Amino acid sequence: MVFTVRDSPVYLAGAFELAAAMIEAEPKVEECFRHGTGVRWGDHAGCLFCATGAFFRPGYVNNIVQNWIPALDGIEARLRGGARVADVGCGVGFSTLLMAEAYPQSHFTGYDFHAPSIEEARRHCDGHGLADRVRFEVAPAKEIAETGFDLVTMYDCLHDMGDPRGCAAHMRRILAEGGSWMIVEPIAGDTPAQNMNPVGRLYYNASTMICVPTSLDQEVGEGLGAQAGEARLAAVIRDGGFASVRRATEGPFNMVLEAR
Repeated sequence: MVFTVRDSPVYLAGAFELAAAMIEAEPKVEECFRHGTGVRWGDHAGCLFCATGAFFRPGYVNNIVQNWIPALDGIEARLRGGARVADVGCGVGFSTLLMAEAYPQSHFTGYDFHAPSIEEARRHCDGHGLADRVRFEVAPAKEIAETGFDLVTMYDCLHDMGDPRGCAAHMRRILAEGGSWMIVEPIAGDTPAQNMNPVGRLYYNASTMICVPTSLDQEVGEGLGAQAGEARLAAVIRDGGFASVRRATEGPFNMVLEAR
């Protein structure tokens, strides 16, 4: 299950690929520390974005449709009836395609600011035969022009953004009336002491080597990191104009927040 069953919830080949990418990127991250700069997403290592997609895929396969979307308030019924969904920060498209396969009446657009990721996502889409309901576009989160989405999703990426508060404000603008924003983030407590466990150590490592340098390279450079915690994330989301933020569900590796 750990090394051969790709859809197993404990498939970890992607974790080893991620570790190799972090080691490859050490010199660039060292320069980031020395000079207070960042490392552009996609420049860390040869294929960090591929490794990141592989690392998160097992969690998405076993949770998005089964646990996370059903935990949202009334959203699954809208998806079954036909809804418009924006998957922001979609990476190589695993999350977008999983949703599209589960909800054949709905239409999905995956957005990411990293062009090679979108190219890979389009290849995946062609292989699934979903081009009539799924498309992928290169766009930073704050520059998405379309509006009227019933659901906006963000999987493990809000903390990587340079301006998460500005991003939150734009997500509110692109949502339809009565729509929801689902924010999936690494599981974390609100203090360092709460994160001193095996999962927290892994995520602090990735945060230091990937998430914070990526954020620092962008405008504002807030540097939330992968262990921001629910209180800080909720404050960021509310700063974007959302009146309600709740933890819809959680698992051993992620928390799922719903903003309205």
